[in-house]
Formats: sequence, C-alpha cells, structure tokens
Amino acid sequence: MNNPASKRKPYQRELPVDWWLKHAFYTKYMIREGTSIAITIYSCILAWGLLRLSQGPEAWQGWLDALQHPIAILFHIIALGLALYHTVTWFDLAPKAADIWLKGKKLDDKFIVIGHYAGFVLASLAALIIITL
Repeated sequence: MNNPASKRKPYQRELPVDWWLKHAFYTKYMIREGTSIAITIYSCILAWGLLRLSQGPEAWQGWLDALQHPIAILFHIIALGLALYHTVTWFDLAPKAADIWLKGKKLDDKFIVIGHYAGFVLASLAALIIITL
C-alpha cells in the first residue's frame, strides 16, 4: 500500500512494445493467439450469411455475390492459412494439455499428436461427405 506522504515511486518494470518479437517462442505464441481475430471475423461473416439466408433468396444471393469480391476471396485464403497455423501449433502443444497414462506409463507425445491429426482428417472427411451429398 502506498503511503500518500511518501515521495518514492513504486517500481514499474519497463516492457517494450516489441518484447514478443525478441524470442521465437513468444512470437509463435502471439501469432497463434492473434489468429483468433481472423477466426472471429470469419465467424461474423458466416453469421451474416445465415441472417441473409433467413431474409430470402435475393438477400442470400447478395451475400454470395459479396463473397466473390477479390478482397473477400483474399481474406478467406488468409483466414484459412491462419486457421491451419493455429491447428498445427495447437496439435503440437496437445501433449502438454493431455497427460495420458496407460498401464502406469505415460503415453508418448507423438501418439497424442498423431491422434489429433487423425481426428482432424476424419472430421474433415466427414464434413466433405456431408457437404457433397
């Protein structure tokens, strides 16, 4: 607690704006966390599409036409890249979050990562099958 009569200033450690660029671990971490911005924008675009769908065929077609704009296409390509980056980095971290033991032995990290990729591929194939039906 600061004494109002004291003239001493509390210690405040200085932290430069680019602190996260000075160490590769923190740079990767900040980029991964920053991907949530693009995913949030993408989610809003999808919600906007659902709103337009509920407003009828003309509104829906207008939304589809807007997605044909080069800026929209570029955004979707960037958002896909960021989503894939987030997925890969999260799967690499999965063994730290999933501490799995079998018969008194810790499961090797590579099996946890492979399991995540297998689940990702299966879910993607299932979605592709459902969409193409």
